[in-house]
Amino acid sequence: MKIVLNNESKCVQDNITLAEFVAGLALQGSRYAVEINQKIIPKTEHQRFVLQPDDKIEIVRAIGGG
Repeated sequence: MKIVLNNESKCVQDNITLAEFVAGLALQGSRYAVEINQKIIPKTEHQRFVLQPDDKIEIVRAIGGG
């Protein structure tokens, strides 16, 4: 199925959870936030949140600095 990730069209497997999707993005060890269709999805919901066709996903990494 097709989704949109950070304004780029991507194809992903059907019935993939947000946790499975994020695991394939090499974000381990990074602090990040995920928004789907303009709604922040807490990390506690990633395991049970199933992506749907045409979902618009924005992933933002936190960058430290001062």
